[in-house]
Amino acid sequence: MQPSVRSLLAALATACALALALAGLLLAPTYAQAAIALSPCGDSNNFACGHLTVPLDPSGTQTGTITLAIRRHRASVGEAHSAIIALAGGPGQPALPFAEQFAELLGPIAATRDLITFDQRGIGLSDPLSCHAFERPDLYSSFGALIKACGDQLGPDRAFYTSADTAADIEAIRAAGGYEKLVLYGTSYGTKVAEQYAQQYPTHVEALVLDSVVPPNPEPLERPTFAAIPRILRQLCAGHACAQTTPNPVADLAKVVARMERSGLSGQAVDGSGHPHHIPLAANELVSLLLAGDFVPLLRSEFVTGVAAAARGDDAPLARLVGAAGHGEGEGAEDFDNPLYYATKCEELAFPWNRKASPKTRLSEARRAARAFGAGAFAPFTAASALALSDVGACAYWPYTTPAPAPDDAPLPNVPTLILSGADDLRTPTANAREVAAEIPDAHLLVVPDTGHSVLSADPTRCASDALQALFKGKPIKPCHATPVPSVLRPPPLPPLELAEVSAVAGASGLPGKTLHAVALTLGDLIHQLSLQAALDGSAESLLAGTLQVGGLRAGWGGIEASGELSLHGYSYVPGVTLSGTIKSESVSLRVGGSAAAPGDLHKGSHNALVGSLGGHNVDLPASTIASAAIVGDDAQASTHSGVGGAGARAGARLLAGLF
Repeated sequence: MQPSVRSLLAALATACALALALAGLLLAPTYAQAAIALSPCGDSNNFACGHLTVPLDPSGTQTGTITLAIRRHRASVGEAHSAIIALAGGPGQPALPFAEQFAELLGPIAATRDLITFDQRGIGLSDPLSCHAFERPDLYSSFGALIKACGDQLGPDRAFYTSADTAADIEAIRAAGGYEKLVLYGTSYGTKVAEQYAQQYPTHVEALVLDSVVPPNPEPLERPTFAAIPRILRQLCAGHACAQTTPNPVADLAKVVARMERSGLSGQAVDGSGHPHHIPLAANELVSLLLAGDFVPLLRSEFVTGVAAAARGDDAPLARLVGAAGHGEGEGAEDFDNPLYYATKCEELAFPWNRKASPKTRLSEARRAARAFGAGAFAPFTAASALALSDVGACAYWPYTTPAPAPDDAPLPNVPTLILSGADDLRTPTANAREVAAEIPDAHLLVVPDTGHSVLSADPTRCASDALQALFKGKPIKPCHATPVPSVLRPPPLPPLELAEVSAVAGASGLPGKTLHAVALTLGDLIHQLSLQAALDGSAESLLAGTLQVGGLRAGWGGIEASGELSLHGYSYVPGVTLSGTIKSESVSLRVGGSAAAPGDLHKGSHNALVGSLGGHNVDLPASTIASAAIVGDDAQASTHSGVGGAGARAGARLLAGLF
């Protein structure tokens, strides 16, 4: 009897399924054993560029492949039997642009090992994910709707961009490169990938270098970050650094957050063209400012002053800071892959909700979970701030097709391990580093003072770099010691609320003396703000290239012209005192005005002093007074303590020294 059409189709389907399964079993190891096709990079003599094709689904269940873009730096000594895998942050940050920097940071340990950098799956040149939703966000009524649309567009493949999938890619690179062991070097999110690989493939791990640690089971509500905020604020004020600003920065912050929660808060900020803007101030902006301080220490010291001023009712400094930070956002953001970020975060974080529930229910469950921790868990902020900082609001709308991940409890291998933590890091606070160090019996935890996120590149000393080399030489790792904080990184004094609060300059009494002191404070504020903006823009050179303009605290604007001169246009720091004119290396022409000031004109005198007439009285402002007001002086440590921020301050110091 001939079979029916239906039975033939069923048999055919079964045969195809078996064939596909067999093909998957046969092909899966083929990807791992494929050679890495390498050729000289067009833009580098030190690296070879290549690609490796790996399965979309490392388990072989789902079909499809991904092509990884790889750069390899050959060991300079002998034939390498191990390689260093350098992992960038994110998720969503390409690693290939940092290949040269990785080689420089790692130094001699790469002499006997190959160094491999690759863009992780879905990022950069490794088949990057993209969503039309992120290209046209204006088409969506909310960010949640945008996230859902992006997830839907990515389709079922969105489930294969977790840290575990990247760990499988690293194993494929190891096998294809013929390496016996790997050194995993990760920064920020890269540490989580390194930990994942070490858990999945412990016998192939030679050593771990974990810089700014994300633990295997990250806290979705960022509780370690909030717990670290009071400690870091107190660190900023250690050694009487806040003597002219505040006795208690944590109490100030609590007072300002309470004001925001109670009645809202806003202030006026003047932009670099002299136009005033109304700036709403919310707790979320304060958290963002603190986090940005991981990379721009000047921003964090200014934060203390801005919050202290707001605590006494003067909201202008905080509004100006929020406006300046907003102007400096987005540098290099074009390389960041947002779809990959949410595909990874939403899929692998253990959010406090049922994935089968509606977005509305998920959000409700997350709010209940946050409140259940109690008010002290996020103080001086609130559970609402924690929810806003987290990815809860976005991932609640993610179209899940996979179950929630189980806790990652696999042991980490006891291999030589260096764990680096910046004492000032809020993104990945030291509590994370201690958690991971406790899982590796012989791990070395090094806490580096005066350093934020990404320790090896931000450490103001050689302590972290020396520790890295010591680990691979089998030498003792020495602890890091705090060094004096340069004056430029100390919180500035509170801005005067009126000229009456300003003391007269020595040798000049009454209103002219007060006005002259206000002039020095105003010039100091201008240099400080230019330095801060240079740090936020990510380039100290911009300060000297004639490309920066900043608004005064109360009114007006100032900047550096293309000719290299400073110009001021009604720039006001002290209420009722304005400063206009130009400052060149060879000459100074300033007009002092304003409703509260003793008006007059100032020019450059002997010994680089400012001289002239205010309110009909001859005045003389020594150059040393101006430099002191600028809070820059000749502090040689500014650059090493503050990265780009210090470079901006140093540029301002050179400018001021050249002018006066």
